[in-house]
Amino acid sequence: MVAVVSEAFEAPEVRTRAMRDADIAAVLAIENRAYPFPWTEGIFRDCLRVGYACCVLEIGYVLVAYGVLASGMDEAHLLNLCVREEFRSRGLGRRLLEHLLDLSQQSGARTAYLEVRPANTGAIRLYQGLGFVQIGVRRGYYQADVGREDALVMRKDL
Repeated sequence: MVAVVSEAFEAPEVRTRAMRDADIAAVLAIENRAYPFPWTEGIFRDCLRVGYACCVLEIGYVLVAYGVLASGMDEAHLLNLCVREEFRSRGLGRRLLEHLLDLSQQSGARTAYLEVRPANTGAIRLYQGLGFVQIGVRRGYYQADVGREDALVMRKDL
């Protein structure tokens, strides 16, 4: 005999919103698990204070991703984008980045830039899928376990 569920299953809502001071602890938890050289609480607080586009993505009431994008003049620069490990490869990073890029376009940006570690192939695929192309390399950009690591510089016309 098969049981019939009388109530419709509702998937939790996925929403993007502005980051708040109260989110920083959850953001730091994700950041610290994701990176060997994570941003500090002070960096996130400074980004909020100076008015960068700081956004989070929630599933239900669980914060699962965040992004920080700086805009000035007609350019935007993605400074940080991270999805909690167990929620990766579900299109959430793409959704959040599209939201950030929309915000930058609304503020007058015509070009977006970012740096990414060459070994971060998942992120590179995401960025290329959204139309970013590599335009250069920044030598010794990232801190590494030993010395420094280069960054690929990518650009997208908005």
